[in-house]
Amino acid sequence: MQALGWTAGLRLDIGEKAGVLTVLTSPDGAYQVTNQGHLRLPAPLRHKCGLQAGDRVLLAADPDRSRLAIYLPAALDTFLPQQCTDTAGGEPA
Repeated sequence: MQALGWTAGLRLDIGEKAGVLTVLTSPDGAYQVTNQGHLRLPAPLRHKCGLQAGDRVLLAADPDRSRLAIYLPAALDTFLPQQCTDTAGGEPA
């Protein structure tokens, strides 16, 4: 939140596509940054994405676009091996 300059009460929209959640600022967004400066993913969205308590996600902040990408475990399982192959020039380990 700090890297994006997002503060408590800021309204947000959260969308999901291909295992990646995208969080954007929106004046009429359904979600908001908590008083503690956290982003809580609502239960219906967590259930839809198959997130369980303790699951790790990869967060990527894009301050220039005021956007946060949340990569879910399933997306990382498919995305990272391909990236390793592309950058290493061979088979994933």
